[in-house]
Amino acid sequence: MNNKPKKEKKPLPKAVHYPFWFGGSASSLAACVTHPLDLVKVRLQLRSGNAPKTMLGTFGFILRNEAVRGLYSGLSASLLRQMTYSTVRFGVYEELKQRATKEGEKPSLPLLIGLSTFSGFLGGISGNAADVTNVRMQQDRALPPAQQRHYKHGLDGMFRLLREEGPRSWFRGVWPNSVRAALMNASQLASYDTFKVFLIQNTPMGDTTTTHFAASLWAGFVATTVCSPVDVIKSRVMSQSGKQGLVSLLKDIYAKEGVTWMFKGWVPAFLRLGPQTICTFLFLEAHRKGYRRFMGIED
Repeated sequence: MNNKPKKEKKPLPKAVHYPFWFGGSASSLAACVTHPLDLVKVRLQLRSGNAPKTMLGTFGFILRNEAVRGLYSGLSASLLRQMTYSTVRFGVYEELKQRATKEGEKPSLPLLIGLSTFSGFLGGISGNAADVTNVRMQQDRALPPAQQRHYKHGLDGMFRLLREEGPRSWFRGVWPNSVRAALMNASQLASYDTFKVFLIQNTPMGDTTTTHFAASLWAGFVATTVCSPVDVIKSRVMSQSGKQGLVSLLKDIYAKEGVTWMFKGWVPAFLRLGPQTICTFLFLEAHRKGYRRFMGIED
């Protein structure tokens, strides 16, 4: 008979109520690092004609034709999107998670998925106008001169959308975008929290930067795979100015590209979302650590 005692799991860190805006701030800092990868991903998803078909080819094309500044086209809209979308999705998720979990308890995976899906959906709606502007600004220089919009910055793009195309333009693609945001949040936040808790309780690493890096890397992989099909649809819908329905768009994409359309741009998406997920959670954990020090809360 095996009388070997069971290995006790390490206790979780004490729950702390952090400011609501931490997620938006961390995501904005991450966006500054990863924006060129996001730009390349959008260009690949919306490519037409003789545009390069690979990530490296697209990078080279942008540098040759638009210089280094071209890699940061639409950065202001990207930051505006993070300040709306990510602030809501992180803030609502953390608030609901604390309310639904008792002190010292580990929240279940279904609970985390449910809360993160709901908060992601809300974030997708709140950040949709900035997201439309972001996609258009990233795509602008790849269009023929007659079709370029020349938005000066994110706010200029949002208000020109309102003036030139009406209030509905702010909600162009809002359903695929919100579904994508819900999937993103569920796959990214829930998986990060799950991996982080597992590593803290079952490995000697503890609540350290190494743990945060490993958990966020796996979360980035999960999120990229889950969100890829919806991400492609979102980019296609937001880039157009017409009123083609979602079903009609899906039929056209499938007829021209087959089932491979679902993972078009997956590699640049992962190379963008992986580092962005890592940067976001490392910045977020740095925010939290600084806050605990400032408030005199022991780690």
